[in-house]
Amino acid sequence: MSQFTLSIDCGGLFIKSCVLDESGTMHAAPTRVQTPYPLSPERFLETVESIAKSLPKAARVTVGLPGMIRNGVVVATPHYINDAGPHTRMNPELKEQWWGFDAEAAVAERLGMPAKVLNDAEVHGAGVVTGSGLEIVLTLGTGLGFSVFHGGKLSPHFELSHATTRRNTTYDTWIGDRERHRMGNTFWSRRVRLMVSELRPVFLWDRLYIGGGNSHSIQQRDLNLMGDDVVIVPNSAGVAGGVRAWQL
Repeated sequence: MSQFTLSIDCGGLFIKSCVLDESGTMHAAPTRVQTPYPLSPERFLETVESIAKSLPKAARVTVGLPGMIRNGVVVATPHYINDAGPHTRMNPELKEQWWGFDAEAAVAERLGMPAKVLNDAEVHGAGVVTGSGLEIVLTLGTGLGFSVFHGGKLSPHFELSHATTRRNTTYDTWIGDRERHRMGNTFWSRRVRLMVSELRPVFLWDRLYIGGGNSHSIQQRDLNLMGDDVVIVPNSAGVAGGVRAWQL
Protein backbone atom coordinates (compact mmCIF):
# COMPACT_ATOMS: atom_id res chain seq x y z
CA MET A 1 0.00 0.00 0.00
CA SER A 2 2.85 2.39 0.84
CA GLN A 3 3.89 2.39 -2.81
CA PHE A 4 0.43 2.75 -4.36
CA THR A 5 -0.97 5.90 -5.94
CA LEU A 6 -4.66 6.45 -6.62
CA SER A 7 -4.92 8.35 -9.91
CA ILE A 8 -8.19 10.06 -10.87
CA ASP A 9 -8.76 11.72 -14.25
CA CYS A 10 -11.81 14.00 -14.13
CA GLY A 11 -13.44 14.77 -17.47
CA GLY A 12 -16.57 16.57 -18.53
CA LEU A 13 -18.40 13.29 -19.22
CA PHE A 14 -16.52 10.62 -17.27
CA ILE A 15 -14.24 10.25 -14.25
CA LYS A 16 -11.59 7.55 -14.75
CA SER A 17 -9.40 6.09 -12.06
CA CYS A 18 -6.93 3.36 -11.19
CA VAL A 19 -4.35 2.39 -8.57
CA LEU A 20 -0.71 2.26 -9.65
CA ASP A 21 2.54 1.14 -8.09
CA GLU A 22 5.80 3.11 -8.31
CA SER A 23 6.55 1.74 -11.78
CA GLY A 24 3.14 2.81 -13.10
CA THR A 25 1.72 -0.72 -13.21
CA MET A 26 -2.00 -0.93 -12.52
CA HIS A 27 -3.03 -3.01 -9.50
CA ALA A 28 -6.73 -3.17 -10.26
CA ALA A 29 -8.93 -2.89 -13.31
CA PRO A 30 -9.36 0.82 -14.16
CA THR A 31 -12.79 2.23 -13.38
CA ARG A 32 -14.93 4.75 -15.22
CA VAL A 33 -18.04 6.44 -13.89
CA GLN A 34 -20.22 9.11 -15.44
CA THR A 35 -19.51 12.58 -14.15
CA PRO A 36 -22.51 13.36 -11.93
CA TYR A 37 -24.38 16.62 -12.45
CA PRO A 38 -25.05 19.06 -11.00
CA LEU A 39 -21.58 18.71 -9.51
CA SER A 40 -20.85 20.82 -6.46
CA PRO A 41 -17.43 20.55 -4.77
CA GLU A 42 -19.05 18.51 -1.99
CA ARG A 43 -20.57 16.06 -4.48
CA PHE A 44 -17.20 15.89 -6.21
CA LEU A 45 -15.55 14.93 -2.92
CA GLU A 46 -18.23 12.30 -2.29
CA THR A 47 -17.56 10.84 -5.75
CA VAL A 48 -13.80 10.77 -5.18
CA GLU A 49 -14.32 9.09 -1.80
CA SER A 50 -16.60 6.47 -3.36
CA ILE A 51 -14.01 5.76 -6.07
CA ALA A 52 -11.25 5.40 -3.48
CA LYS A 53 -13.30 2.89 -1.47
CA SER A 54 -13.92 0.78 -4.58
CA LEU A 55 -10.20 0.35 -5.37
CA PRO A 56 -7.20 -1.10 -3.49
CA LYS A 57 -5.99 1.14 -0.66
CA ALA A 58 -3.38 3.68 -1.70
CA ALA A 59 -0.93 5.92 0.14
CA ARG A 60 -1.49 9.06 -1.94
CA VAL A 61 -3.81 10.43 -4.61
CA THR A 62 -3.36 12.40 -7.82
CA VAL A 63 -6.36 14.20 -9.33
CA GLY A 64 -6.49 15.81 -12.76
CA LEU A 65 -9.18 18.50 -13.09
CA PRO A 66 -10.15 20.52 -16.16
CA GLY A 67 -9.42 24.23 -16.10
CA MET A 68 -6.92 26.51 -14.41
CA ILE A 69 -5.55 24.79 -11.31
CA ARG A 70 -2.89 26.73 -9.40
CA ASN A 71 -1.17 25.21 -6.35
CA GLY A 72 -4.07 22.78 -6.03
CA VAL A 73 -6.65 25.58 -6.02
CA VAL A 74 -9.32 25.84 -8.73
CA VAL A 75 -8.84 29.30 -10.23
CA ALA A 76 -11.43 28.53 -12.92
CA THR A 77 -13.02 25.38 -14.32
CA PRO A 78 -15.51 24.64 -17.11
CA HIS A 79 -18.26 21.98 -17.16
CA TYR A 80 -18.60 21.57 -13.39
CA ILE A 81 -20.09 25.05 -13.05
CA ASN A 82 -22.92 24.08 -15.42
CA ASP A 83 -26.27 22.60 -14.40
CA ALA A 84 -25.91 19.44 -16.48
CA GLY A 85 -22.35 19.42 -17.76
CA PRO A 86 -20.74 20.62 -20.99
CA HIS A 87 -22.73 23.05 -23.15
CA THR A 88 -25.53 23.50 -20.61
CA ARG A 89 -26.56 26.54 -18.56
CA MET A 90 -23.90 27.98 -16.29
CA ASN A 91 -25.03 28.00 -12.66
CA PRO A 92 -23.75 31.12 -10.81
CA GLU A 93 -23.92 29.33 -7.44
CA LEU A 94 -21.78 26.44 -8.69
CA LYS A 95 -19.30 28.89 -10.23
CA GLU A 96 -18.95 30.65 -6.89
CA GLN A 97 -18.41 27.34 -5.11
CA TRP A 98 -15.82 26.00 -7.56
CA TRP A 99 -13.75 29.08 -8.37
CA GLY A 100 -11.31 29.47 -5.49
CA PHE A 101 -11.99 25.96 -4.14
CA ASP A 102 -8.84 24.45 -2.58
CA ALA A 103 -9.34 21.05 -4.15
CA GLU A 104 -5.97 19.68 -3.08
CA ALA A 105 -6.51 20.39 0.61
CA ALA A 106 -10.12 19.15 0.47
CA VAL A 107 -9.24 15.87 -1.26
CA ALA A 108 -6.37 15.24 1.17
CA GLU A 109 -8.65 15.83 4.16
CA ARG A 110 -11.50 13.71 2.77
CA LEU A 111 -9.31 10.72 1.88
CA GLY A 112 -6.83 11.09 4.72
CA MET A 113 -3.77 10.90 2.48
CA PRO A 114 -1.37 13.27 0.66
CA ALA A 115 -2.99 14.69 -2.47
CA LYS A 116 -1.81 16.42 -5.62
CA VAL A 117 -4.38 18.21 -7.79
CA LEU A 118 -3.28 19.45 -11.21
CA ASN A 119 -4.85 20.34 -14.53
CA ASP A 120 -5.90 17.12 -16.27
CA ALA A 121 -3.66 17.76 -19.30
CA GLU A 122 -0.71 18.21 -16.94
CA VAL A 123 -1.30 14.79 -15.38
CA HIS A 124 -1.74 13.37 -18.88
CA GLY A 125 1.57 14.88 -19.93
CA ALA A 126 3.34 13.50 -16.87
CA GLY A 127 2.59 10.05 -18.19
CA VAL A 128 4.22 10.57 -21.61
CA VAL A 129 7.00 13.19 -21.57
CA THR A 130 10.59 11.98 -21.92
CA GLY A 131 12.19 14.84 -19.98
CA SER A 132 14.21 16.09 -22.95
CA GLY A 133 13.73 19.57 -24.41
CA LEU A 134 10.46 21.45 -24.79
CA GLU A 135 7.52 19.07 -24.84
CA ILE A 136 3.94 20.21 -25.47
CA VAL A 137 0.86 18.14 -24.65
CA LEU A 138 -2.55 18.68 -26.26
CA THR A 139 -5.57 16.65 -25.17
CA LEU A 140 -8.62 16.41 -27.39
CA GLY A 141 -11.85 15.63 -25.55
CA THR A 142 -14.88 17.72 -24.69
CA GLY A 143 -12.61 20.68 -25.39
CA LEU A 144 -8.87 21.27 -25.67
CA GLY A 145 -6.38 20.57 -22.88
CA PHE A 146 -2.86 21.96 -22.85
CA SER A 147 0.36 21.63 -20.85
CA VAL A 148 4.04 22.48 -21.27
CA PHE A 149 7.12 20.64 -19.97
CA HIS A 150 10.73 21.78 -20.25
CA GLY A 151 13.51 19.41 -19.33
CA GLY A 152 10.95 17.15 -17.71
CA LYS A 153 9.69 19.91 -15.41
CA LEU A 154 6.13 21.22 -15.50
CA SER A 155 5.89 24.83 -16.68
CA PRO A 156 3.27 27.28 -15.35
CA HIS A 157 -0.15 26.48 -16.75
CA PHE A 158 -2.11 28.69 -19.07
CA GLU A 159 -5.38 28.02 -20.84
CA LEU A 160 -4.64 27.86 -24.55
CA SER A 161 -8.21 26.60 -24.96
CA HIS A 162 -9.52 30.09 -24.15
CA ALA A 163 -7.45 31.80 -26.85
CA THR A 164 -9.48 33.12 -29.77
CA THR A 165 -8.69 31.48 -33.08
CA ARG A 166 -11.39 32.49 -35.61
CA ARG A 167 -14.45 34.75 -35.63
CA ASN A 168 -14.45 35.15 -31.85
CA THR A 169 -14.31 31.35 -31.49
CA THR A 170 -11.96 29.84 -28.91
CA TYR A 171 -9.82 26.78 -29.52
CA ASP A 172 -11.95 24.98 -26.95
CA THR A 173 -14.99 25.35 -29.20
CA TRP A 174 -13.22 25.23 -32.57
CA ILE A 175 -11.54 21.89 -31.88
CA GLY A 176 -13.98 20.47 -29.31
CA ASP A 177 -16.11 17.35 -29.46
CA ARG A 178 -19.25 19.16 -30.55
CA GLU A 179 -17.48 20.39 -33.69
CA ARG A 180 -16.12 16.92 -34.38
CA HIS A 181 -19.63 15.52 -34.37
CA ARG A 182 -20.90 18.36 -36.57
CA MET A 183 -18.10 18.13 -39.15
CA GLY A 184 -17.30 14.43 -39.12
CA ASN A 185 -13.87 12.97 -38.37
CA THR A 186 -12.34 13.63 -41.80
CA PHE A 187 -12.86 17.40 -41.81
CA TRP A 188 -12.29 17.71 -38.06
CA SER A 189 -8.96 15.88 -38.43
CA ARG A 190 -7.87 18.45 -41.03
CA ARG A 191 -8.75 21.16 -38.54
CA VAL A 192 -6.49 19.54 -35.94
CA ARG A 193 -3.67 19.46 -38.51
CA LEU A 194 -4.24 23.14 -39.25
CA MET A 195 -4.14 23.98 -35.55
CA VAL A 196 -0.84 22.13 -35.16
CA SER A 197 0.69 23.98 -38.11
CA GLU A 198 -0.41 27.33 -36.63
CA LEU A 199 0.92 26.55 -33.14
CA ARG A 200 4.28 25.21 -34.33
CA PRO A 201 5.95 28.64 -34.88
CA VAL A 202 4.55 29.81 -31.53
CA PHE A 203 6.25 27.09 -29.48
CA LEU A 204 8.90 25.49 -31.72
CA TRP A 205 8.59 22.37 -29.62
CA ASP A 206 10.97 19.44 -29.62
CA ARG A 207 8.01 17.08 -29.35
CA LEU A 208 4.24 17.50 -29.45
CA TYR A 209 2.06 14.82 -27.88
CA ILE A 210 -1.63 14.60 -28.73
CA GLY A 211 -3.84 12.57 -26.42
CA GLY A 212 -7.35 12.52 -25.06
CA GLY A 213 -10.36 10.49 -26.10
CA ASN A 214 -10.68 12.10 -29.54
CA SER A 215 -7.04 11.72 -30.57
CA HIS A 216 -7.91 8.37 -32.18
CA SER A 217 -10.16 10.27 -34.61
CA ILE A 218 -7.18 11.97 -36.27
CA GLN A 219 -6.75 10.50 -39.74
CA GLN A 220 -3.45 8.83 -40.60
CA ARG A 221 -2.91 11.11 -43.60
CA ASP A 222 -3.15 14.19 -41.42
CA LEU A 223 -0.86 12.68 -38.80
CA ASN A 224 1.75 11.98 -41.49
CA LEU A 225 1.55 15.57 -42.69
CA MET A 226 2.03 16.95 -39.17
CA GLY A 227 5.60 15.66 -39.04
CA ASP A 228 7.72 13.20 -37.09
CA ASP A 229 7.80 15.46 -34.03
CA VAL A 230 4.06 14.90 -33.43
CA VAL A 231 3.05 11.75 -31.55
CA ILE A 232 -0.38 10.34 -30.71
CA VAL A 233 -0.39 8.96 -27.15
CA PRO A 234 -2.94 6.66 -25.47
CA ASN A 235 -5.77 8.17 -23.46
CA SER A 236 -4.73 5.95 -20.55
CA ALA A 237 -1.89 8.41 -19.92
CA GLY A 238 -4.48 10.55 -18.14
CA VAL A 239 -4.36 8.16 -15.21
CA ALA A 240 -0.94 6.61 -15.79
CA GLY A 241 0.63 10.03 -15.19
CA GLY A 242 -0.62 9.97 -11.61
CA VAL A 243 2.65 8.50 -10.33
CA ARG A 244 5.11 10.64 -12.29
CA ALA A 245 3.17 13.78 -11.43
CA TRP A 246 4.75 13.60 -7.96
CA GLN A 247 8.22 13.90 -9.49
CA LEU A 248 7.55 17.07 -11.49
